[in-house]
Amino acid sequence: LHFPGLDVAELDFHVNDYSILSEVYGIRIDGIIGYSFFRRYVVQVNFDDQHIAVYSPGSFTYPPRGTFLKPYFTTIPITQHSIADQTTADANFFFDTGAGLCLMLADQFVKDSSFFNRRKKVVATQVEGLIGKISMNLSVIRQVKIGNARFRKVHVHIYKDSINLFSYPSLAGLIGGDLLRRFNLIIHYPERTIHLTPNSHFTDPFDYSYTGMSLYFINGKVEVAEVQPNSPAESAGFLSGDIIFGIENNFSNNIQQYKQLLQQTGQKLRIIVFRNNIPRLLELKVASIKR
Repeated sequence: LHFPGLDVAELDFHVNDYSILSEVYGIRIDGIIGYSFFRRYVVQVNFDDQHIAVYSPGSFTYPPRGTFLKPYFTTIPITQHSIADQTTADANFFFDTGAGLCLMLADQFVKDSSFFNRRKKVVATQVEGLIGKISMNLSVIRQVKIGNARFRKVHVHIYKDSINLFSYPSLAGLIGGDLLRRFNLIIHYPERTIHLTPNSHFTDPFDYSYTGMSLYFINGKVEVAEVQPNSPAESAGFLSGDIIFGIENNFSNNIQQYKQLLQQTGQKLRIIVFRNNIPRLLELKVASIKR
């Protein structure tokens, strides 16, 4: 594996189909660099300047501000965090910067504890990853604590863990990238430590928007996939297979820009779609997962 200034020999590797990730992000994903590489180094992830630095093992000078975590390292670090909703719980989570969400909980953890306030608004949604498309429930919990930092009103995905991904009760779920990107990270694999420093994204607002439809970039077009029943997208008349031509005055055909426009909670958006090659104008009011 060759990087500018760094060659890594004798790596084990897996061959996989990453087309679903390419469709989600709108750029070609050729592979994932994971534990076999990172475990050899001290890895610095700077979300402010979008830069990853890799250092040989040894003594390391950390930034003056920040917090240390003492994870248990398997192929993915496991860290303990305090989460609060109806009650407070201390639980173990995968520390997963690659997960495009804040927090995922195993549904069995939610069922077995009094942690979750069941009177909260819960909606059906879908997320995508290496194991394909997964249906989940989406809601908001009162607080998540990471190191010394507390985040309030955090959106949470509740996952029916039929494949025992979390080996519950060993793990309650995972902490994902939408929380972890709010820190610059130093992951010291040889010393088994993680250092967190709040960055410029620390106070970014959370995304509470809900449309109930999934978008994919397929064959050069932004396509609507699943439409959840009783969702804003269904009420607006969207169907699976619709091609997004433009949202308001944006005709960029850029899936990331379209997804950002769909995060405007409470806004009524005019969206042009092509269905069976015929243009249609639909109006979608973006809902919120908060009450």
